[in-house]
Amino acid sequence: MKKPYVIAVNGSPRMNGNTATLLEHAMEGARSRRADTKRIDLYRLNYKGCISCFYCKRKDKPHGICALRDDLKPVLNELKEAEALLLGSSIYFDNITSGMSAFLERFLFSNYIYSGEIPTVFPKVLPIGFIYDMNITQEWEEEVHLYSNLEKYQQSVTEILGIAPETQYVYNTWQFSDYSKYESSIFSEKDKRRYRAEHFSVDCRKAYELGVRQISRIQEVEQKGGGSL
Repeated sequence: MKKPYVIAVNGSPRMNGNTATLLEHAMEGARSRRADTKRIDLYRLNYKGCISCFYCKRKDKPHGICALRDDLKPVLNELKEAEALLLGSSIYFDNITSGMSAFLERFLFSNYIYSGEIPTVFPKVLPIGFIYDMNITQEWEEEVHLYSNLEKYQQSVTEILGIAPETQYVYNTWQFSDYSKYESSIFSEKDKRRYRAEHFSVDCRKAYELGVRQISRIQEVEQKGGGSL
């Protein structure tokens, strides 16, 4: 039986930071269900966001193909081979990273068409697990209403890929190996160190379980014949 293929996209510039660690646990969860996985680090690639050329909307061209030829083009092609995606982004200035935003522009917009009948040309329903990690606490997040900034991406994902993403929010993350070297007086290194010791392993376990659930979601999609969930 063919193994499910799951692609993880790291939207953090840190190759071994919080986001990458959480994604690795999610990938491990997917592999525990016999999936093949691949991780793509966006900040290793040379690419830009959408340039609004509308090539992907041309009537004389195949829809769903981005015209830009850069390091992201083969990634966009490979996403069509995946059965599920794991996306991870740190939160900078109350939003996803610029690298993840540019990636989603290219990925989602190239598969979205201005049609009243079918808004998407993506060839399948694609389950997604999206992990957001941030250095602020959950209480702080509720004050700045961060969720409202992220909902637009989740709505676009749902519309174009046919299924709502499953989300995990990870708070109060550890940023520096030595806080004394950086101006960060709004944070307490002692409190952050204690919080990480108590919570990050739990967050990693939740990421693992999120990866497991994406395989179950793949199976649900197959049982429904590829229809929206």
